[in-house]
Amino acid sequence: MEYFMRANVVRLRSHHRKYLLADDDGKHVSQDHQGTVKNARWTVEFDDEYDDVIRLKSCYGRYLTTSEDHHILGVTGQKVIQSLPPKIDSSVEWEPVLEGCKVRLKTRYSNYLCANGGVPPWRNLVTHDIPHRHHDWILWEVEVVEIRLGPFPKKSNPSDPDLDLEGSFHLTSIPISQESNSKNEGRMLYYKLVDDDGEIVDAEGSFLFKGNCIQELTQNLEEETELENVTVCSRSPLNGKLYPLRLALPPNNTTMHVFVVPATSKG
Repeated sequence: MEYFMRANVVRLRSHHRKYLLADDDGKHVSQDHQGTVKNARWTVEFDDEYDDVIRLKSCYGRYLTTSEDHHILGVTGQKVIQSLPPKIDSSVEWEPVLEGCKVRLKTRYSNYLCANGGVPPWRNLVTHDIPHRHHDWILWEVEVVEIRLGPFPKKSNPSDPDLDLEGSFHLTSIPISQESNSKNEGRMLYYKLVDDDGEIVDAEGSFLFKGNCIQELTQNLEEETELENVTVCSRSPLNGKLYPLRLALPPNNTTMHVFVVPATSKG
């Protein structure tokens, strides 16, 4: 709980390197690589009666809420939605449980906020569940984008020198408007896929890349695309053709646009 004491607004990043988003309809939630949008911002609220729970409010003024409905009939995992209940109850309360440098968010009924992966229709779903496999799906990286200036929870002591809040999560606590200028925040990486016929797919993904070498970039893109043995390419400004990236990445966290070529591609 103490790790949220100084956080006013956070982003939650899943094991799939995707951010928890409040959908534009003000009802649903999902995951997406784009973490700089307002939908990825969640305001932290505390409960005066309980010192071990938080509430997370979306940019639409609605709370991250557990429901009893199932996303897919016959499959474990119940929906997590946005709601504004007439009376605050346990459905909007989450208990942070620290695990290493990440956190699990536990419901009052011992489920956990779960970022689903795999193939559609499971991919990008957010549920509350106790997964029997893929235990890392319930782990979230917390990124503080706005520091709380006060008031702090009554039962906490934010000035306690033993609480190294930011060090515990390796957080970068900066206003979201400054993110693109922060060296610690990484660079925005935009990518397109090349299909088996060597044609560039007309769809683009993106994520925040915090590494500093081609090997790390390749590994991250394989995780993002769920492909193996990919080649990361750039486009030549001279003839427009793609060429493999072999040398160092551009300096100063410059935004990059790359192309992911699977091993099966004729390209």
